Amino acid sequence: MSVAEIGAKLVALCQEGKGLEAVDALYDEKVVSIEAQDSPELPARMEGIEAIRGKNSWWYDNHEIHDSTASGPYCGHREDQFAVHFEMNVTFKPTGEKQQLIEVGLYTVANGKIVQEEFLYHV
Repeated sequence: MSVAEIGAKLVALCQEGKGLEAVDALYDEKVVSIEAQDSPELPARMEGIEAIRGKNSWWYDNHEIHDSTASGPYCGHREDQFAVHFEMNVTFKPTGEKQQLIEVGLYTVANGKIVQEEFLYHV
């Protein structure tokens, strides 16, 4: 698959609410995930497919997702990267806090798999 095809598959799976399936199908075993900042629940940088599966499981277990969209992929001059725009309306279950989240995921691909994801948040 090309980088654009991997991006399109990621977007399609996210649109279907299948984020964990996207990790299993598209991510490299040694994938690196970088969030904009540390949180009490998770470090900003995580490495390895099991850590990323755990991060995603924690997200779904702790958030009620009211609405979620993913659009893209957006490709540029680099042949190994694409970006996806995400918008989510969620409630954080432990506190009941509602949030409207807007972020961009920047993905790097090598040998047909996502090797890094980095999230940039709307401020």
